[in-house]
Amino acid sequence: MNTTELKYLSANVIELSKEISEFLLLEIGQVNAMDIQIKGLHDFVTYVDKTAELKIATRLGKLLPAAGMLLEEKSMDKHGDRFQWVVDPLDGTTNFIHRLPVFSVSIALLDGDKPVLGVVHEANRDECFSAWQDAPALLNGSEISVSSISSMDKALLATGFPYNEYGKLDAYIDIFKYLVQHTSGLRRLGSAAVDLAYVACGRFEGFYEYGLHPWDVAAGAFIVQQAGGKVTDFHGDNNFIFGAEMLASNKTLHNSMQEVLKRFITQ
Repeated sequence: MNTTELKYLSANVIELSKEISEFLLLEIGQVNAMDIQIKGLHDFVTYVDKTAELKIATRLGKLLPAAGMLLEEKSMDKHGDRFQWVVDPLDGTTNFIHRLPVFSVSIALLDGDKPVLGVVHEANRDECFSAWQDAPALLNGSEISVSSISSMDKALLATGFPYNEYGKLDAYIDIFKYLVQHTSGLRRLGSAAVDLAYVACGRFEGFYEYGLHPWDVAAGAFIVQQAGGKVTDFHGDNNFIFGAEMLASNKTLHNSMQEVLKRFITQ
């Protein structure tokens, strides 16, 4: 798929993500306790997630019929021989339920296992982060890049806490304690897609988390890369989309952050 085709797809996905974000904002505050289903420990879903996902999948299916679908809520099961859409219709469901204004729509296109297009639309601020292969990362159409800060003590970092996988929790808390003392601060927004988008535009210097899913990170990680950043798993390898752990940063801080993670998490 060439750059012109990816640009065309990206424009359509951007438009779709904005439409879905408008739907999310119309529904916020309408969800009550009876509308909330529990998928697993501390893992919630509502009719809003499911309706949004079905809307997205239907449109994407028409946009690129040969592509498969990897969807968080599994509203459609479709295999693609080469291309695959990876979709989180509402990244930050817990925030949404509690009417906290950080949640997003995240859509990526994989060619094999490699992202070639990514869109993250943060609904509350109407900010659309996007990128396609061989092109710069954009925020509402304007080019963005990662931060140039090169010292840990000046870095503002983002993370998330595992909500149902606690095997590394003690080590993770030790990392948190260390970084609180050696950086300018840590933030936990509740949407990995937004965290990554904010790394891409330089609001954060880095982001790390484990217990992640492909739909949480595929779009945002690609946007970070296209904005000049670096993305790996905790040990510096490339298994960050399907490997359940991710470190994303501007390139100058990546090694320092990775050393901290490796110091406390040995496997």
